[in-house]
Amino acid sequence: MSITELRPTRRADLRNVAIIAHVDHGKTTLVDALLKQSHVFAAHEQVGELIMDSNVLEREKGITILAKNTSIRYHGVKINIIDTPGHADFGGEVERVLGMAEGCLLLVDALEGPMPQTRVVLRQALELGLMPIIVVNKIDRVNARPAETVEATHDLLLELARNADQLSAPVIYTNARTGTATVDLRHPGTTLEPLLDALLTYIPPPLGDADGPLQLLVSNLDHDNHIGRLAIGRITRGTLRPGQDVVRISEAGIGQRQRITTLLTVEALQRRPAESASAGEIVYIAGLPDIAVGDTVADAEQPQALPRLEVSEPTLRMQFSVNQSPFAGREATTSSTSRQLRARLERELQTNVALKVADGATADIFEVSGRGELHLAILIETMRREGYEFEVSRPAVITREINGERHEPVEECIIDCSLDAVGAITEALGSRGAQLQTMRTDAGSGARLTYLAPTRALIGLRSLILTLTRGTGVMSTRLVRWERWRQLPPRTRNGVLTASQTGMAVAYGLQGVQERGQPFIGPGTQVYEGMIIGLNRRGGDIDVNATKQKQKTNMRASTEDATVKLVPPRQMSLEECLDFIEDDELVEVTPKTIRMRKRVLNAGDRIKLRKRDLAS
Repeated sequence: MSITELRPTRRADLRNVAIIAHVDHGKTTLVDALLKQSHVFAAHEQVGELIMDSNVLEREKGITILAKNTSIRYHGVKINIIDTPGHADFGGEVERVLGMAEGCLLLVDALEGPMPQTRVVLRQALELGLMPIIVVNKIDRVNARPAETVEATHDLLLELARNADQLSAPVIYTNARTGTATVDLRHPGTTLEPLLDALLTYIPPPLGDADGPLQLLVSNLDHDNHIGRLAIGRITRGTLRPGQDVVRISEAGIGQRQRITTLLTVEALQRRPAESASAGEIVYIAGLPDIAVGDTVADAEQPQALPRLEVSEPTLRMQFSVNQSPFAGREATTSSTSRQLRARLERELQTNVALKVADGATADIFEVSGRGELHLAILIETMRREGYEFEVSRPAVITREINGERHEPVEECIIDCSLDAVGAITEALGSRGAQLQTMRTDAGSGARLTYLAPTRALIGLRSLILTLTRGTGVMSTRLVRWERWRQLPPRTRNGVLTASQTGMAVAYGLQGVQERGQPFIGPGTQVYEGMIIGLNRRGGDIDVNATKQKQKTNMRASTEDATVKLVPPRQMSLEECLDFIEDDELVEVTPKTIRMRKRVLNAGDRIKLRKRDLAS
């Protein structure tokens, strides 16, 4: 039988569904409830919360960073659930896994309604033909407005849908924290069965031909200490077995014949060996050491490639370089030479499809491009915790040449805050050149501000919003278009206080620092010449000796025993440091410390360089 004569059929015993939601709309909590109600855990197991957020950084930041999949069984049907990130900076994780599903749960907060990332991911899902189910979550929230949320979500579907079937999406109301769902708010739910019933009814079974030549698109990679590299993907056609001969089809073409050594499927949170898997199933396979995301695993006799994954282009660029500070090598637990940094970044490229790495001006500098500030900050933090040390520059926006003119990315920025913070936020956004589009208030003294702003104006804004709103503000963004480069209001950061001597900072020396501005360090901190230790009250940089000791004499004074009183230093996070530094400054990242420094450490050399630039 030829390939053209094969007829695909649908597997009634299987469903593949992705969960789409904005940050903090309850997606991971809903997956927790589905796993617990499916009785996949033993009665004595203590599973806790946020089961799918297994990454340490995910638990610390309270967001999903990596796309992951699990499965449950309901009425004899296996349901593969793909948990996707909700933050726009990790959209590359979403784009590569949506192709493994036939439907999606569109999770929307009953109070906040559809948010920017919801729109971005939903558009991609509908373009792929996924059938949506609207899930209005957190119906127990104070001031929840489920009716308005459903109306806004229907408007969004009407705008983005590609066929009429997608417009007939059912609506389920849930409270993920209590694990309940209902189709009618007048009748409170007791379990999540209404959601599971809707899933079996409205999400189509996967379509595929189990007898045809094998085709599998690799959507993700993982590593097992015993098995080696694992390729993750959905079988589009054919049947896969351990020991089967296959070929890898990459951008370079069809590779040599290779053999599948291990075949795994997902049951709940565990990977289990399988004797075979056919079209529609999501599997893990080993035995292909050079496999990459986007490659096709095909039948060795009749190899046919699937369309490669297309991922949106990065918007921010940053320089990673070998640490050249006087303290280099003191804290690193992993070799951080240029060769080791290159190897680590190339390893990241294998799984992080939205990342790009290019050579810099010198052999020890790498140009790393990503989706956004958080996307790059997570990479930096991950490498730091792995024991690497290096230096990074301030993020810069990636521009495009369109019709001979310079264009830059423009984003829609939505900020939810209390009414008393609106004035401070409006002033902060206005000083960055952002344009207010809409402002809406609710009965609970809350406000939603919608802005349009170039990406470069939003660098570091997230931490500023948290400061202005005392940690209660929520900011979300999405890329909307590219516009002609325009002049923005100049940054008004004051000068910095830099250390003039290498040694340990002491209270007496730091007293001189706080007299001139705001200190970033406390007593006992090791400093070196050119290290940024504070923010000046005025423009211009000042060198301060934070290691200065009080001179001892045999003269008695009335203030001899006076205690030096220091203000608490300002603690700077990685994201704040990246926004704070200027082009002539760097952030030094080590496993234990994050420092800011001047590119040129010696003050005299900096003055000469400044005079040379002014003369030219």
